[in-house]
Amino acid sequence: MTKTNHWVDEAWQNVEQKVLAMSKRIGANFPHASVQGTYRLEEPHWWTAGFWPGLLWLVYRETNDDSLKQIAEHCEERLDDCITDYYRLDHDMGFMWTLTSVARYKIIGADDSKRRALLVANLLAGRFNSAGNFIRAWNPWQEGDNNSGWAIIDCVMNLPLLFWASEETGDPRYRLIAEKHGETVLNHFIRKDGSVHHIIRFDSATGERVEAIGGQGFAPDSAWSRGTAWAIYGLTLLYRYTKKDSFRQAAKNVAHFFIANLPEDYVPYWDFRIPEEVTKYRDSSAGAIAACGLLQLSKHVAATEESVYREAGTKILRSLYENYGDFQNLDQDGLILHGTSHYPEGKNIDVPLIYGDYYFVEGLTMLKGDREIVW
Repeated sequence: MTKTNHWVDEAWQNVEQKVLAMSKRIGANFPHASVQGTYRLEEPHWWTAGFWPGLLWLVYRETNDDSLKQIAEHCEERLDDCITDYYRLDHDMGFMWTLTSVARYKIIGADDSKRRALLVANLLAGRFNSAGNFIRAWNPWQEGDNNSGWAIIDCVMNLPLLFWASEETGDPRYRLIAEKHGETVLNHFIRKDGSVHHIIRFDSATGERVEAIGGQGFAPDSAWSRGTAWAIYGLTLLYRYTKKDSFRQAAKNVAHFFIANLPEDYVPYWDFRIPEEVTKYRDSSAGAIAACGLLQLSKHVAATEESVYREAGTKILRSLYENYGDFQNLDQDGLILHGTSHYPEGKNIDVPLIYGDYYFVEGLTMLKGDREIVW
């Protein structure tokens, strides 16, 4: 057994132990950020609702612990009311139902989950703006708001739901929408140096680009690290489904930017272009997401390039485990410390985040063996 395998096996044992303890406290609810050691629970419609049940499915797949399966299934059932609540559904339907319904369908073959996911794929496809070739992000936050022309980099991780729907139904419409949105990402979100815009605003009637918006990054021209991580993983998945080299080359370009800007411990700051006077909080969730994307990218490049991405992804995950992990205190929630959710709004800074936990565990499953991912 290699030294690397030893730490992965040790990390997985710690994950199993702590997730089981957390499951008894959290149950069929929807955690987002840990506040003073306890995961704050959100309503089912919140964009992070899929990550806790998704994490439970990852652990269940390795352990066959029926208690985890039951909680994940109950979470999925609780999301049913969201499907008919038009006003609260947005682009993050892919995050929510890929990690619940698609995961359950792929793992245990549940037909009711397949039906749910196909219905949601139709709702997600309905958000496509054909003038600008993008899936609209969000809804008006309050009366009078108009963000009908907004698209965000995060949405690349919602596209796998559409590709899956095309494969299941034989209907290319879902795939075509996902590809068109992916091409818009290439044309408007990815800068030449591999850095990434968070938000692009289009004229929703004409489809013309209006401006870039900083969003959760420091500024419109900065480099939000989690957005960079979404791009690495999402572009890699676009290549996986389409085999279009433009997506692979873009994923490699973004990956090189991400790797080149990592600090010594391989876990990124929340933005790669923070002025000196701004506190450089880490975002462990960006590291975990990027690690998964890098490990997947290593499977889709020439053999001479494979080690570049695999080694970087492995180093990130190992640093997260050894330097950021919180596994021994079973009375507190969260697996990975020092995530930053939304610095510009001052929300959930330097805390565990459920999506950081999810992607850390997903990354471990990739290192443990060649498991199918749900995306």
